Amino acid sequence: MAATRLPTYFISHGGGPWPYMPDMAPVMAKLKAALEGIAQEVGERPKAVLVITGHWEEREFTVSSSPEPPMIYDYGGFPAHTYQVTYRAPGSPELAGRVHSLLQAAGLPTRLDPQRGYDHGTFVPLAVMYPQAEVPVVQLSLRRDFDPAVHVAVGRAIAPLREEGVLIVGSGLSYHNLRAFGPMGREASHRFDEWLQEVLTRSTPEERIQQLNRWTQAPAARQAHPREEHLLPLMVAVGAAADEAGECTYHEEDFFGAMAVSNFRFGGLPAA
Repeated sequence: MAATRLPTYFISHGGGPWPYMPDMAPVMAKLKAALEGIAQEVGERPKAVLVITGHWEEREFTVSSSPEPPMIYDYGGFPAHTYQVTYRAPGSPELAGRVHSLLQAAGLPTRLDPQRGYDHGTFVPLAVMYPQAEVPVVQLSLRRDFDPAVHVAVGRAIAPLREEGVLIVGSGLSYHNLRAFGPMGREASHRFDEWLQEVLTRSTPEERIQQLNRWTQAPAARQAHPREEHLLPLMVAVGAAADEAGECTYHEEDFFGAMAVSNFRFGGLPAA
């Protein structure tokens, strides 16, 4: 791939193994189109994708380094066939080593995990973005303390990857309260989404970081994210594009009939 700076993304990966469930197609149609749009707007196939997944937490940052990652079916109550699906994109021990080196150099203790497989925060959106599974994929865990400033620092540390053909994707959900999903989540999701829009698309880069570091003070913050593992990938995506503009690339007002959800891109698109 020609040398260029790729944008970074924070995406909502949707519910469970939805790309493999035709009956979920109507409710996921807008999200599906948005994820397909990422591959289209990035253009030339990236060298690899680095996914910061909300479904992997470790005591210290951990990078998947298997050349052939297995599957992790980290969901429950879905049809039997969804526990046999496969996404066969290769891993990249080379990229894993590069991520490890960048984080270590930034003073962020990091380890490699050669056994880690693709969780659904990774394989679900990538099955839509790159259905041929031709792009190598590496996963980066969250750190279990959920410190937003540290996750922003991770983004800053891995920012050079953007000029090395690596697409950085933070995979979570802009609203993630499974106890108040659907109509019960209407008010909280909309209030929190309005805050995200203001902070991510209309604030200065400095204000954006300041606001994200104290995200728990946002309207309906803990109603939207009782536990913030699905929000923290956003901090990494922002950190990797800390001085560049943010744009909302997908927004629904009535996800599952009621909730506001959004995706965001940081940084400009490669020249056509």
